[in-house]
Amino acid sequence: MPKINKILIANRGEIALRIMRTAKELGIQTVAIFSEADRNSPHVRFADEAVCIGPPPSNQSYLLGDKIIEICKNLHVDAIHPGYGFLSENATFCRKVIEAGLIFIGPSPESIELMGDKLTSKHTVAKYNIPMVPGTPDAVTDRAIAKEKSLEIGYPVLIKASAGGGGKGMRVVENEDDFDEQMDRAVSEAITSFGNGSVFIEKYITAPKHIEIQVLGDQHGNVVHLFERECSIQRRHQKVVEEAPSAVLTPEIREAMGRCAVDVAKACNYYGAGTVEFIVDEKLDFYFLEMNTRLQVEHPVTELITGIDLVKEMIRIAEGECISFKQEDIHIQGHAIEIRVCAEDPRNNFLPDVGTLNTYVRPEGNGVRVDDGFEEGMAIPIFYDPMIAKLITYGKNREEAIAKMIRAIDEFKISGIQTTLPFCKFVMQHEAFISGNFDTRFISLYYSPELLDELPDAEEELLAAALANFLIENKKNNPTVITNSPIVESSNWKVNRLTYR
Repeated sequence: MPKINKILIANRGEIALRIMRTAKELGIQTVAIFSEADRNSPHVRFADEAVCIGPPPSNQSYLLGDKIIEICKNLHVDAIHPGYGFLSENATFCRKVIEAGLIFIGPSPESIELMGDKLTSKHTVAKYNIPMVPGTPDAVTDRAIAKEKSLEIGYPVLIKASAGGGGKGMRVVENEDDFDEQMDRAVSEAITSFGNGSVFIEKYITAPKHIEIQVLGDQHGNVVHLFERECSIQRRHQKVVEEAPSAVLTPEIREAMGRCAVDVAKACNYYGAGTVEFIVDEKLDFYFLEMNTRLQVEHPVTELITGIDLVKEMIRIAEGECISFKQEDIHIQGHAIEIRVCAEDPRNNFLPDVGTLNTYVRPEGNGVRVDDGFEEGMAIPIFYDPMIAKLITYGKNREEAIAKMIRAIDEFKISGIQTTLPFCKFVMQHEAFISGNFDTRFISLYYSPELLDELPDAEEELLAAALANFLIENKKNNPTVITNSPIVESSNWKVNRLTYR
C-alpha cells in the first residue's frame, strides 16, 4: 500500500483534533470538515485545509458520506479517519471509501458488518468458545418460546436490540407478568433508533461490571491486546468515568480476557483499533458483550499505561504495515483515569445543558491531559453529543491518579453551563470507587443530586487545610490540649471544635 500523505478526518471537536495532532507528528497533511455550527471550532483552524460540509444537523453534514468522499477527491486526499460516532461503524460508508480508491483508517467493511449486529457477532465468535451470557441464540420470533427460555434461564432477563447500542432498545424484565409490555417497548425503541426491530434475550447480570479490552490487528493476521479499561460508572448506559487498569482483575483473569479479546478479533479477521466489551459478574466471571469496531472515546487511558499512540498505530496499519510491537513487549505502567466533562446537569437527571462557555480554563500540571475541542466564549451546539472535554490523569498507582483527578477537577473552571465535573468529583471521593467495589449500578446505589451540595468547593477545602495546619503548628508549640477551636462555617459544611491530643 502507498504511504498516506493527506487525511480527511470525518468528524469534529476533540477527536478530530486528537487525530490531527498525531497526523502532524507523522508529517501527514490534514483536512477538516465542519458544519455551520462548528465554523469557529479549534479543529477547523488546526487543519491544513477545511471545508464546510453543511448545516448543523448531522444528517445534513457529518453523515453525508458521499459528499465527504467527493471532497476527498477534489482535495487529493489519500485516506479518511472516521474517529468515533457518525460514520465510524457504517459498513456501507467504509465500502464506498474503498471503492473510491481511498484508504479507510479502520477495519474492513466485512468486520464492521459481522460485529455491528450483536447476534451475528455472537455466532461469529462461537467457534472460539468465548464465554457468553445465557440467552436466546437468535432473534425472538415466537413470544411463547421466548417466555419459556426466560423461565429456563431465570428472571430477571434483559431484552436487547440486536442492532442496538447506547442503552437503546434495552429493557429489564423482572418477572413473567411484565414480559409482554417490556418486549413491546424494546421492539418499538429498536425500530425507532435503528430501523431494526430484532431483539434477543439474555440473563440479566444483577451487579455487572463493564470491562473492555483494547485490541489492535494488522492486515497480516497479527492481533494483540493492550489490557483492560474499567467503564462501570455510567448514566443511561453511557460511560462517564473510565480507568486503566481495573482495580479488581487478577493477573490470571486479565490474561484470560485478553486471550478472548484477541480470539474475537481473529474471528472476524480484524485489523485496526477495536474494543471487545465484557460483562463481569460478582464472582469475576466474564462474558462477551460486543465489539466496537472503532477508536473508543476512552482510548487515552490505554495510551497512558502502555505508552502507545493508538492513532499512530491505526495509520500505520492502514498503510499496510505490521503492528510495531509484540504482545510480550508491552506491560502496564502506572494508572490512568478519564472523566467525560459533559454539558449536562447532574442535579437534574444529567439532562443536557446548552449555553456559552463564559469561563473555560483547563487544568494543567504533571500527569494531567485534556482532550477537548472548545475554547472560552464558544457556544455548546445542541445538535451533537454534549461532551465538552475528556480530562485524563496519570499516576504511578491508582491512589495517585485519583488524587491528581480531584486536583484537576478543582482547577477546571467552567461557567455558563452545567457540567458533570461535580458528579465526577463525587465519584472520585466515594468509598465504593476508592475501594474498587462498584459496578454499573453506582448511580442508583450511591448518588442523589443533593449529595453534590455537601461537597466542599476548592476554596472551602483550602480554608479547612489552612485551619488544620494552624492547629497542628499550635500543637507543636504548645502540646496542651486544644479545644473550643474557632468555628469555620460555609453554606454547605462546617468544622467545629477540632480537638488534637
